[in-house]
Amino acid sequence: MRENRPRDRWFPYVVIALLLAVLAAGTVSNLVRNPQPRLVSEGIPHAPGHAASALVSPQYDDLVRHALADLDALTLPNGATLAGQNGPWRYVWPRDASFVAVARCATGQYDDALEVLSFLNSVRPSTGRWEARYTGTGQHVDDGREPQLDASGWVLWATWFCRAGQPYWDLVQESADQILHELGPDGLPAPSPDYWERSEKELTLGTVAPLLTGLRSAVRIATDQKHPAEAARWQAALDKLSTATDHVFGPNYARTPARATSFVEPGVEPISLGGGADAFVTVLGPPFTPARPVVSTAINSAHAVLTQPNGGVTPGEDWRVDGVSWTPETALFALSAAARGDQAVARTLLTWLDQHRTKTGALPEKVNRDLEPAGEAPLAWTAALVVLTDTALQNPLPVP
Repeated sequence: MRENRPRDRWFPYVVIALLLAVLAAGTVSNLVRNPQPRLVSEGIPHAPGHAASALVSPQYDDLVRHALADLDALTLPNGATLAGQNGPWRYVWPRDASFVAVARCATGQYDDALEVLSFLNSVRPSTGRWEARYTGTGQHVDDGREPQLDASGWVLWATWFCRAGQPYWDLVQESADQILHELGPDGLPAPSPDYWERSEKELTLGTVAPLLTGLRSAVRIATDQKHPAEAARWQAALDKLSTATDHVFGPNYARTPARATSFVEPGVEPISLGGGADAFVTVLGPPFTPARPVVSTAINSAHAVLTQPNGGVTPGEDWRVDGVSWTPETALFALSAAARGDQAVARTLLTWLDQHRTKTGALPEKVNRDLEPAGEAPLAWTAALVVLTDTALQNPLPVP
């Protein structure tokens, strides 16, 4: 039997201390690499004047009215809705503008929504992908960002939601056919930048999910407008893309296709390995696509994984680890919960967003580790999502 010497007793404590020191050093290093973001602007001072009392809930009256007023302030006379009022945000993203059009239609502001769609129609590509962003006068922003395929899906959804298929039929046809053109033999498109605004080597859920919503919307528009050939062609593409998405991204629906999937035993849900949770899993469910239990499970799981210590949500599991929450992604989970009937989660997240506005009442882009508003304010995408969430809490939003 080995003698129990004193140093053997304190050896485990030394190991634990060393491990804690390594972890602390790693944390400090990470915080140095990712300093606290600060607020760019407090927002646009104004007194919200919308009188949509029948369409705004009493609990979030000030929040929603201020969001609508900020959308008014960010929308130019030609219908161009800027993502924000300052510097690199002072451009039009087709994704953000599509959400703004939908939010306006959801609250009965149809004329304002059609102005947004009219601007998008004026800059639409007759062939190829939409540009990542445009100037307020409709010019391409030459800053090195690649064209993004996801916009083809978003503009189709906005056009369907606002029942504007007839006046914008060319936009519908060109965007839907572009999605078809991008699908390969496996039913999936090639990699494209998505809402993370970076070049991608792998296909991401941030591209696939909007395309599913877009094709579903295009089928509905073509059917309503009596274009059976287009409806059949786009439905076939939708079926192909949907099957491929389930096969490659399911059952967890992570940001990128899983490296492997484990099958434990019959009757036990398989688990995908790798890929990382992504906030855009919400786009695979209501109000973008009909609900499915497997997707609802994936959404709830991603929400748990992506929730930060400050209470908000980060864009993805593979996003930088800095404890900062992003308001569009937080609002996406709020909208998803409201559309799926989970009012408790929707109200919790909407209240969190309400409590972290700037001094002027604007919704910021981020909330930092100290629970301070950060980044640009107001942010059009977040404002639109908040309006849609409040609307969904009162009445079900239509699903294509």
